[in-house]
Amino acid sequence: MEIPVVDNIDNSANAAPDTLRDGATPLLSVQDLKVSFRTSDGVVQAVRGVSFDVERGKTLAIVGESGSGKSVSTQTVVGLTRGAMVSGRALFEGRDLLTMSKEDLRQVRGAKIGMIFQDSQSSLHPYYRVGWQISEMIRAHDRSISKSAARERSIELLRRVGIPKPERRVDDFPHQFSGGMRQRAMIAMAMALDPVLLVADEPTTALDVTVQAQVLEVMADLQAEFGTALIMITHDLGVVADVADEVAVMYAGRIMERTGRRELFYHHHHPYTEGLLGSLPAESGERQRLRPISGAPPSLIRPPSGCPFHPRCPYAFDQCRSETPPLREVFGDQAHHSACWLPTDEAGRGEARAALTSSTTSTR
Repeated sequence: MEIPVVDNIDNSANAAPDTLRDGATPLLSVQDLKVSFRTSDGVVQAVRGVSFDVERGKTLAIVGESGSGKSVSTQTVVGLTRGAMVSGRALFEGRDLLTMSKEDLRQVRGAKIGMIFQDSQSSLHPYYRVGWQISEMIRAHDRSISKSAARERSIELLRRVGIPKPERRVDDFPHQFSGGMRQRAMIAMAMALDPVLLVADEPTTALDVTVQAQVLEVMADLQAEFGTALIMITHDLGVVADVADEVAVMYAGRIMERTGRRELFYHHHHPYTEGLLGSLPAESGERQRLRPISGAPPSLIRPPSGCPFHPRCPYAFDQCRSETPPLREVFGDQAHHSACWLPTDEAGRGEARAALTSSTTSTR
């Protein structure tokens, strides 16, 4: 079977729309974001044209291997990357975060956008009491709030995130908290000003499975109570299964696939997504051989031509090596997009994969 060359592509799926399919305006709309860094070895193209929307009250999970650009994307949006060359737009409640002054962006961060980082031990200052740090976060954005009122608010926040005896623990130092409790304190700090958007960058990576589940439950409860939107940055597909409404799969600075949570696990299109899922243990616990993705991610100083995944893809053909695929609607689903040259319909994709697999086997 000959794989047809695809042309006359509609690139509209590559850009996050200013309005959602139901006519509502997204809380955050990131459009064609590009981020590069100069190094002694050359320019690192960390993020290469990323677009996504975050709806009010919903969770977008951005998943990928280390170095895929998922953390850089969100850190750039909230103004936490230094020395970067940045282009694109990040419209938050109609205002472009990328063109805001530092002072305006500082006011948005914390008051409107809360941040939860991976390493709570380094995010919380070791020399100051946890309650004082939360109180200062509150008063930094509103000096009319008294110290005593901020302290009471800190105690209430610690109670909400499930820290026992918050009236006493509010005066503890970070080293007196366990890893899970420190992460809960970080969540309390992020929620201190009732933000409409939380950005959580690998918030459970350093935690054991039981504590991880507890922290995710706290975040889900707070999100349901306050209607907060969430961007979850993770390499853990188990976390995606627990929290996501929508998922963006990133690789080599690009989004490879963008779809709903269920579609990602049961009806994915992109070979890279398939590779990620194939490397997971069976949900049933049944013993089986895992299928790791062969090869290694490409250099982002000298990224490959065409699809960035083609050197590792078992289905790559000539067009994959020469032309970069845009995100295209697949399986007739307006909410499902894949940056892959394989046919977008179920039958055509299956036939193409079978033909390419057969061709690869016969040439060995």
